[in-house]
Amino acid sequence: MSPSPDWPPSAALEAIRARAAMLARLRGFFAVAGVLEVETPIAARCAGSDPALDSLVTCWHGPGYPRGLPLYLQTSPEFPMKRLLAAGLGPIYQICKVFRDGERGRLHHPEFSLLEWYRPGCGYQALMDEVAALVRCVLERPDLPSERITYRGLFRERLGLDPWAAGVSALRARALAAGITGIESMELDRDGWLDLLLTHCLEPGLGVGRLTFLTDYPPSQAALARLRVDEVVVAERFELYLDGVELANGFQELTDVAAQAARFHADQDTRRRQGRVTLPLDESFLAALSAGMPESAGVALGLDRLLMAHLHVRHIDAVLAFPVERV
Repeated sequence: MSPSPDWPPSAALEAIRARAAMLARLRGFFAVAGVLEVETPIAARCAGSDPALDSLVTCWHGPGYPRGLPLYLQTSPEFPMKRLLAAGLGPIYQICKVFRDGERGRLHHPEFSLLEWYRPGCGYQALMDEVAALVRCVLERPDLPSERITYRGLFRERLGLDPWAAGVSALRARALAAGITGIESMELDRDGWLDLLLTHCLEPGLGVGRLTFLTDYPPSQAALARLRVDEVVVAERFELYLDGVELANGFQELTDVAAQAARFHADQDTRRRQGRVTLPLDESFLAALSAGMPESAGVALGLDRLLMAHLHVRHIDAVLAFPVERV
């Protein structure tokens, strides 16, 4: 039998060693910061309702389930970690694998490594400071500068659009004027056009030589974030960019159980309109909110992309031992 040409790792051995060193630095950072490492299940009976994400599903055959129990591989450990917050565990973090169906490309892989952490009693502005400190530590770039830009300010300054006021026709016209190809027959809602403009026209210029925090998103784009009224209603959400690549997504967490349940049902309605599968909601998570989750800020950070930034490589396969095509 001739050996398969795909048996060696995709990543160079130096990259595999660099991942181990990165994880050691992460754990050292949190040990000093007094944040506890936890583990939660990878497979669960419920799944996140985010219409932008699709779950991978497996099935467990065990006592009481002769036909099998569907289990959803986590797209994020968020819900069980928040149950730990509600139980009173305090500041926590987790390094884990997460799974998202249909995702593959230069920056995407169906299975990837995620760092997620939560700070009870902390505001999302303060959490951004900690995120910047952690990234500087992991990248070994202590002098890396940072900046904060609001979502509304970015669109106004660079595209001449107010994302809270512009309608679908104006957003579509701006995307066509920008020369984005293949969109002539697209039928998107407002958030779809906003996301297209962000990813194609704005993201490449974010975080060039610095950490850029994009903050205060439209409420419709942050189902798990607390809302605040300024000139307009904004969601207390941030994303972190470095050299045009999104690294992290954070929130001032929503703790109102009624508001959270309403958003879950709105997500389900969106999935139905899009002809997508509706998913069982995590009633245990809602029960934890009802019991009293403390005011918290939380963030998820993609470790594969962070390692890519550290090693100055452009494709995620360069930091994965065995991508999906080689397993």
